[in-house]
This record gives sequence, C-alpha cells and structure tokens, in this order.
Amino acid sequence: MFGRIGPQELLLILALVLIIFGPRKLPEIGRSLGRGLKEFKQAALELRESVDIEEVKEQAPKENNPVN
Repeated sequence: MFGRIGPQELLLILALVLIIFGPRKLPEIGRSLGRGLKEFKQAALELRESVDIEEVKEQAPKENNPVN
C-alpha cells in the first residue's frame, strides 16, 4: 500500500496546500515546480548522453584493435 496515493489522500494533500499557501501563491508554486522538474529532466538527459558518449569512446579502440 505504500507508494500509492489514492484520491482521498490526494484531496487531503491539496486541501492542506491550499490552506497553508493560499490561492494566490498556488500558481507561483506550480510554475516553480514545473521549472524545477524541467531542469531536472534536462540535467538527467545530459547526464545520460554524456555516459553514452563515454561508452562509445571506450568501445571504439577495442573494435579497432582486436586482441587475438
């Protein structure tokens, strides 16, 4: 059951956020969360690409110089 949020729990969380931050701050909080998520995805993509490039660099000399 851990890790799954049902509709009742989600409604409770949203109500608490609305009470704590108020309706005027919610759009600002949503935008900042969206920007943070976008930056995180971009950083993860860049990291994945750099790891892939390093793997290709490591495999290239092995393919050109077989040890037989």
